[in-house]
Amino acid sequence: MTTFKTSLRNFLAHKGRMALSAIAVLLSVAFVCGTLVFTDTMNTTFDKLFAVTSSDVTVSPEKTDETDDSDGPPAGGRPATLPTSLVEKVAAAEGVKSAIGMVHSTSVTIVNEKNKNIGATGGGPTIAGNWSEVDLKTFDISSGQAPRGPTDVMVDADTAKKKKLKIGDKIRTITVDGDFTTTISGIMKFKVTNPGAAVVAFETKTAQRQLLGGDQVFTQIAVTAESGVSDIKAKAGIAAALGGSYDLKTAAESADEGRKDVASFLNVMKYAMLGFAGIALLVGIFLIVNTFSMLVAQRTREIGLMRAIGSSRKQVNRSVLFEAVLLGIVGSALGVAAGVGIAVGLMELMGSMGMELSTDDLTVKWTTPTVGVVLGIVVTVIAAYIPARRASRISPMAALRETGVPADGKSGWIRAAVGLLLTAGGALGLIAATQADKAGEGSMVLAVGVVLSLLGFIVIGPLLAGVVVRALSVVVLRAFGPVGRMAERNALRNPRRTGATGAALMIGLALVACLSVVGSSMVASATEELDKSVGADFIIQSTSGQPVVPAAAEAVRKTEGIAYVTEYRDVVAKVTAPDGAKAKMTLVATDPTYAKDLRKKMVAGRQADAYEKNSLSVGEEYAEKHGVKVGSKLTVAFNGGRTGQLTVRAISSDDSAIEQGAIILSTETLRSFVPAEKLPQIFMLFASAKDGQDKAAYEALKTSLEPYPQYKANNQADFKDQLKDQVGQMLNLVYGLLALAIIVAILGVVNTLALSVVERTREIGLMRAIGLSRRQLRRMIRLESVVIALFGALLGLGLGMGWGTAAQKLLALEGLGVLEIPWPTIITVFVGSAFVGLFAALVPAFRAGRMNVLNAIASD
Repeated sequence: MTTFKTSLRNFLAHKGRMALSAIAVLLSVAFVCGTLVFTDTMNTTFDKLFAVTSSDVTVSPEKTDETDDSDGPPAGGRPATLPTSLVEKVAAAEGVKSAIGMVHSTSVTIVNEKNKNIGATGGGPTIAGNWSEVDLKTFDISSGQAPRGPTDVMVDADTAKKKKLKIGDKIRTITVDGDFTTTISGIMKFKVTNPGAAVVAFETKTAQRQLLGGDQVFTQIAVTAESGVSDIKAKAGIAAALGGSYDLKTAAESADEGRKDVASFLNVMKYAMLGFAGIALLVGIFLIVNTFSMLVAQRTREIGLMRAIGSSRKQVNRSVLFEAVLLGIVGSALGVAAGVGIAVGLMELMGSMGMELSTDDLTVKWTTPTVGVVLGIVVTVIAAYIPARRASRISPMAALRETGVPADGKSGWIRAAVGLLLTAGGALGLIAATQADKAGEGSMVLAVGVVLSLLGFIVIGPLLAGVVVRALSVVVLRAFGPVGRMAERNALRNPRRTGATGAALMIGLALVACLSVVGSSMVASATEELDKSVGADFIIQSTSGQPVVPAAAEAVRKTEGIAYVTEYRDVVAKVTAPDGAKAKMTLVATDPTYAKDLRKKMVAGRQADAYEKNSLSVGEEYAEKHGVKVGSKLTVAFNGGRTGQLTVRAISSDDSAIEQGAIILSTETLRSFVPAEKLPQIFMLFASAKDGQDKAAYEALKTSLEPYPQYKANNQADFKDQLKDQVGQMLNLVYGLLALAIIVAILGVVNTLALSVVERTREIGLMRAIGLSRRQLRRMIRLESVVIALFGALLGLGLGMGWGTAAQKLLALEGLGVLEIPWPTIITVFVGSAFVGLFAALVPAFRAGRMNVLNAIASD
């Protein structure tokens, strides 16, 4: 109890000094809890949606290679269907109360009267279907009426609000069979939160004819079981009536399937965000270690008195750890509360990107605060253990003489040796990664090298501080005369503290530098590859991943100034190699002009020969792995078509980032095995202008595609810009997440300076007494902060560029062979670190300048 009271008294006595450490714990725990609350809320939202949209039993076409659209859009552009005659057969099954035919298609684009795409954004689907009484489970008609004829359509309320649609407005629906115009007759509102889908509903016959190509088919049958009959029993009755050749799912099974569809997306988001939270926690550990190290040093005499009156080492150790527990509890409790706020903020952010989440579904499971509090306490106690152990080793006489913690030269040498060993191991790992023959194997070696080099720099930080800070001081501090030299000595006074403070900033900036190098190298490599390999003038594809409908493809072909157009299709097939190996693969079917659109390097045969009938080309790695040579035959079973033997006419080099390892055949060959109605849709188009008509053809092409706003024609300059934007957006997102770790690192610099000022109170008083002005004092502290920040930045940027360079060497195995160091970014971050140091020093410098000289000299 006495130990607890002592710890509580010390905690309250130093509450100002504990505040920044508590903020570090708060931010890290808040990000963890916010991530958990956010993903749990998303799960709740989808669970509710699946619950209201799932019928007691749903009858769908049996899943086969032909009907399974998990590999892309359905063959022919239309979903698999069931005959209308099946509805009566299902309705007559045992345990069934009613059966209603449903139409459901996502292979559509919806545009308004201004020809603007009004479909879902941010990854949500655009869903078109028929309106029936089944939909009353999911929607309420908030205004207007249900569609009653071929010119009527209903739109969901969320889409109507976002796109400013109202009853009486006309919308155009673009499908694989053409497009048709309807008038909004009603607005339907989801009974639960709509996560971001755009939904339109037509009269049943219209939906069948326009979306499915005939009025005698449905995509699903929604079944309502009789009262008192379980879904499982009703499913069994339907299976008996139909003979088991269909896909039957109960409401629970449909909901589970829906959860699986979104689980991969949610898990990637969840674990990525938790990874960044873990980085912030790691940085926070350095802040807490510094805090407790300095607090222990400042209480040396107090600890000596405790030991002199009988306190054991364990009691001293326990006293410091109790303070850490109190810090962890306070920081974690506040972090859990802040986490809910972060979750709400993330929901608003997702809303701006098109995924709507309602605070009505906000889900805070009991495990979330438990995880947050336990995590905060454990991390804080771990960080405080070394300072606590060091405090317990102070002898009473040494403490009473104010000699502080006795220097341990042996431990310093051990630390240096371990640090050098880890750094050397990390360097060897990075070098070994660059020598790997395969990217998969090298990535594991790279990961080991990154971890070891990071640990090495952290451990060896105090040793590096003495060298790097002196070098930086020559450039940065010496120009400020005596004040600069004093700032240098202060930064070098405790290399362990400076090393830990710099390491906190180093971690975040190392990741920034690494990703910047990788991103810049990817863009530079892809740009070089485009210049070297792509011969087409224009690339036409959807902005949302939709295939190119025949009408749009025809509009491109008729464009004035276009010399030729190449169709590009993805084809799913089962391929059997000469050695008997079988695999489900995605092949590429194109026109012979693709040989001009993409100049591929061949290691055997000629690229043009692969476009002969019943021929193809394969990638170099596939050929080596399965013993394939020019003249070898592959057995190819096409989805929705026949099986045949195709002859290998060429083997392409894998020294390319574009179409690396692709198996390519001609569209003519594909048509000979797959009937027209089952032919995969066009994924993209390549086009080239007639000689001297590039600009005119480009403008004409954009005009031709105006009726189809879901497609964009890019020339090579557009495509490069688009690539840069995509990589830039990804990097900006990562930088935003890393900002949390950098904020915590800045707090560490602030905390170190603040505690350092307190530690040097008497010294500051003496300097002021002999003539140091307040302005000079504040400048000294600011310069000390700047050099510490630059020290961390220099280590981080150097380490990150090393990681990025090694990663690029692995990417070179995938065809991305250009290394580009983004010097403007690196220099900006380095200079920005100096401003970070200035900012971090504002409060400590201001407080130091306000010290009373006499009180400072008299301080104990």
